[in-house]
Amino acid sequence: MSTNVMDAPAQGLFLSDELEHELLGIFKLLSDETRLRILLYLGRERELHVTALCTRLDQSQPAVSHHLALLREADLIEARRDGKHNFYSLKRGHFHSVIERLFESIADPQRAEIRFDEFVLLHGREDGIEGI
Repeated sequence: MSTNVMDAPAQGLFLSDELEHELLGIFKLLSDETRLRILLYLGRERELHVTALCTRLDQSQPAVSHHLALLREADLIEARRDGKHNFYSLKRGHFHSVIERLFESIADPQRAEIRFDEFVLLHGREDGIEGI
């Protein structure tokens, strides 16, 4: 049995090589607990100073800065400089674009929805989630 997404049946999931590469990169980054927690904190707080992230993560500034650099290189976060301080926030464009292309690849083309056991994700709606 192949584990390559590109070997999926024609009626199932199909991802372009570019999208597959982008998703693999993002999910590899998010597989690290610290980077995932950084994104969750930034999603909740909107913007945080590096010192606040160090405190929440209970990690040193160099360690947190390393993770922030990786997330910035992946275009998932952005920095805003205010004097000597850097504030970080989620960068919505790239990540949302990749996820939108993923949903377009797996959604029912007739109904623009993705069905899971307990819920339906409606692609293209503002709220995007509907209960069954």
